[in-house]
Amino acid sequence: MLGSLISQNAASRAQQFLQLTKPRVVSLIVFTAVIGMLLALPGAVPLQPLVFGTAGIALVAGAAAAFNCLVEQKIDALMMRTRGRPLPSGTLTSLQTLIFAGLIGGAGLIMLYRLVNPLTMWLTLATFVGYAVIYTVVLKPLTPQNIVIGGASGAMPPVLGWAAVTGEVTHDALLLFLIIFAWTPPHFWSLALYRRDDYRKAGVPMLPVTHGDRFTRVSVFLYTLILAAVSLLPFATRMSGAVYLACAVVLDAIYLAYATRILTHYSDQLARSAFRYSIWYLSLLFAALLVDHYLPF
Repeated sequence: MLGSLISQNAASRAQQFLQLTKPRVVSLIVFTAVIGMLLALPGAVPLQPLVFGTAGIALVAGAAAAFNCLVEQKIDALMMRTRGRPLPSGTLTSLQTLIFAGLIGGAGLIMLYRLVNPLTMWLTLATFVGYAVIYTVVLKPLTPQNIVIGGASGAMPPVLGWAAVTGEVTHDALLLFLIIFAWTPPHFWSLALYRRDDYRKAGVPMLPVTHGDRFTRVSVFLYTLILAAVSLLPFATRMSGAVYLACAVVLDAIYLAYATRILTHYSDQLARSAFRYSIWYLSLLFAALLVDHYLPF
């Protein structure tokens, strides 16, 4: 009986720490990083950088997410979407969160340095600082362009993956970076549109709060156009072939249809659907790159 209770408490506490790492966000980060690894070489990827590169990037990404939760706990407590997180709800303390982030982040960086290569470790550390400090502490509370500028950190995972298996960063890796960089604003601004009241209550200067819905809807549309153009660059540079092109055109057409509807016939439900589609869009676009990469023709 006592053992069962202890086991349940341990499982509950582990779940709370896992929640700090924002596992759904980290899963997309890891996915694009692994795609970067697999695209970097014409054949099979060596097992060591694949395994330890993936694990190290995941640990540091989780640490960055936990640090974000630590810094934004007061904001999270005011927002319906985030007030159930461990810090606002009081299930974990700030000290516990700081120690946890330090432990998993440090473990990830050591793993990358010793078992992958120093370049990947330094790039991953720079990404951590860009997200956890520059974006979270500096940009997010100060400017509605936080997503655009801070998007550079979120766009780094495929570059990290590429560096993990090659020890360098090439123009093809930067194309993957550019796709995610262009994807980030319409992705997050769709969320901000239907969560505008939460951001207003929390005092976060997201675009719908500072510039209004109409300006944000136009921005979503324009950035989706930019994203559609950028998504075709891998084909234009011969990084990928016709299979990727066909998939990208279809995915872009659907995304542009969402963006057009947001511009002309807005509703919160439409913005919510566009936000959800944007996650599928990025996942399927990178999956198409991978399939095209390994096709025998």
